[in-house]
Amino acid sequence: MAGRNKYRANNKTVTGIKRKDAVGWLIMLPTIILFAFFVWEPLLESIRLSLYTAKGIRLERFVGFENYIRVLKHPDFLAAFSNTFTYIFWSLAIGFFIPMILAVLITETTHFKSFFRVGIYFPNIMPGLATVLMWGFFFRPGSTGVLNIILGKIGIEPQVWLTNAKWTIPLIVIIMTWKGAGSTALIYMAGISNINPELYEAATIDGAGILSRIRYIILPGIFSLAKTLLILQIISVFQIIYEPLVMTNGGPNNASISIMHLVYNYAFRDFNYPMAAALSVMMGIVLIILSGLYFKITASKEA
Repeated sequence: MAGRNKYRANNKTVTGIKRKDAVGWLIMLPTIILFAFFVWEPLLESIRLSLYTAKGIRLERFVGFENYIRVLKHPDFLAAFSNTFTYIFWSLAIGFFIPMILAVLITETTHFKSFFRVGIYFPNIMPGLATVLMWGFFFRPGSTGVLNIILGKIGIEPQVWLTNAKWTIPLIVIIMTWKGAGSTALIYMAGISNINPELYEAATIDGAGILSRIRYIILPGIFSLAKTLLILQIISVFQIIYEPLVMTNGGPNNASISIMHLVYNYAFRDFNYPMAAALSVMMGIVLIILSGLYFKITASKEA
């Protein structure tokens, strides 16, 4: 009798769990359908398109990996590939440390912390295209550029700025950093706020200055967070497109073209959708690898 009651109780528990699962799946079903329609279906269609020749978007003949080979042999691919890694280098040299420095400075500030937080986050509120157009006027070559007008007041000749191949990518990265550093700095500030206050108290008792607190308390406390944000930044920079597209159109002489910009050129300038799909698939594989690395770092941090 006791065994029968136990069986009934277990059966009710299993039935309850199944009902909860069914309700959860019903709640998620619209999202899953939309995700499959707007993400997985275009992704699978891009893979299929990359294996065919096409007239417009109408598939014609199966060619296997021929489109991938054509992409790799295209004269613009090497420039876009190397430029993308140049973007990553400068984004790490400039954009990776600035949010960290801002977060530390604001954390160590005694007064007007809220004002500084709003101030550094304000550029994130602006639409991305408006930001690019604004900085385009700022770096415009000749005597009409804002920066050249300012420099002219102190006797410096107008510079070409974005039309100088050596300066194009670093200047674009500076614009990207100005736009996104504030939000990243807020994440670092949240990480710093989670550091045990007793460590600061012990450091104060020992007479540690601000540099010692930064070196021995703050930096070790946000090290795991910095590793995660590093991978996310690399993934983001791999997908850069509208900054070089709007400001320089990939120039001068392909000095600022990125891989995603090259995808745009294949699709909307040359109307070669199979090659655009092939390069998109190649980029997708790289981003999947980077995302897997991100999840591995995140999992090790949680463990």
